[in-house]
Amino acid sequence: MVLLSLTASHRELDLDALERLSTGSSSVGRVVVGTCGPVAGAVVISTCNRFELYLDVDAPLSGDSIRHATRHVAELVAHASGVTGDVAARSFTVRTGPEVTEHLFAVASGLDAMVVGEREIAGQVKRSLAIAREQETTSKTLELLFQTASRTSKRVGTDTELGAAGRSVVALALDLAESELPPWDGARAVLIGTGSYAGASVAALRARGCEDISVYSQSGRAEAFAESHGVRPVASLVEALSDADIVVSCSGARGRAIAARAESGPTTPPRGLTTDAGPEASLGHVLDAAAVVRARERAADRAGDEPEPHPLVILDLALHRDVDPRVADVEGVLLYDLATLKAHAPAVAHDVVAQAQGIVDTAARRFEETRLGREADAAVVALLDEAEVRVVAEIEAAVARLTEELALRGEPAPEEADVDVIARDVRKRVHADLHDKIVAVRARATAEARAAEAALVQGAEALTMEASAQRDADHRSSR
Repeated sequence: MVLLSLTASHRELDLDALERLSTGSSSVGRVVVGTCGPVAGAVVISTCNRFELYLDVDAPLSGDSIRHATRHVAELVAHASGVTGDVAARSFTVRTGPEVTEHLFAVASGLDAMVVGEREIAGQVKRSLAIAREQETTSKTLELLFQTASRTSKRVGTDTELGAAGRSVVALALDLAESELPPWDGARAVLIGTGSYAGASVAALRARGCEDISVYSQSGRAEAFAESHGVRPVASLVEALSDADIVVSCSGARGRAIAARAESGPTTPPRGLTTDAGPEASLGHVLDAAAVVRARERAADRAGDEPEPHPLVILDLALHRDVDPRVADVEGVLLYDLATLKAHAPAVAHDVVAQAQGIVDTAARRFEETRLGREADAAVVALLDEAEVRVVAEIEAAVARLTEELALRGEPAPEEADVDVIARDVRKRVHADLHDKIVAVRARATAEARAAEAALVQGAEALTMEASAQRDADHRSSR
């Protein structure tokens, strides 16, 4: 088994490109496992700022086969998302072996996040594994990999200041909005969506003192969410906006609609990431400019001759934009999206990051040692099987000699107790000889596995450098 990952995130791509690439991500794991024979398992992480595929490949890999596998998976991603195969292939960073482990553990621990140290990603990694289980695309190796990643994330959260800082995309968004809002204890908030980000938003708003929180959902889940979180459901989004100071939109409904259309198959093949329109272009936003204009008009009518109110602050935390970008042009409205948040993400003290990175590095090294040990186990088992054949043969030969000696003396054949004594002596002697051989075989098998993986890593790095150079070339040509 070989671990292979294809990853794209805010570090390599702008969020518009990432948004288009991840369209149809909900079906990619099933498709890869179902159509690519050597792939024994797949887990997909798709969040507001990353799209990553983790694969368990049941076949020997070389530099050429890595290139072939990457191209095959990229074509499947391209088919689901509507981008071209070349663009999909250039968008991914390819990793194999220990680099897969190191990267996933860093991601799960918040070290590779847009807001370094955010804890929401830990839950997203767990959910990705749960989805793979539901879709029956996981494998024993991927199960162990992701469970160990979650344990590592938990340790970073409890043993370092990185986990104690309460950093998250939601917290950063509220921090940016704060200067444009009335005091939190008098602010009125509206949530659009009922997923994990909505729950995190409720907690973050209350931590700041905001208690007037309502929730709207296109899917009809507002009442259930409101009851479980102690907020107020609303049926009319425009009416709720007319009385709001801040809106946090994190439904992802548009992204799910895009994915559903991608799974059903586009009628016209969309163009690549370099075009102005992708497969999502014709799908409506959850919140459009017309609705915001109507809400602001109602708010103005309600205010009458009172002084100019605070601006309406809208936070769009969905990768596949919930909010029409033209909302930013509406008078009296401030729109912050993920690109804005990325530009304002704060730095973290070097020593805090170093401590967390040390935990990640240690966990990744131990995981790899265990995994390589399992690779060596096959060689050890073969040696034990060979020894067992030798034991059986020597026992049979010793019993035959004893039987012959007893017969010459006119005595009966050996009793069962005599045979047991012979068997114990033979096994003891053969197993004593085995110890040094087992140590040598395990060391040799581990060294061979490390050398093979080192070669794979070099091949993956070369492929990634090619993709990076092509992305840079594309970026220069688009200027």
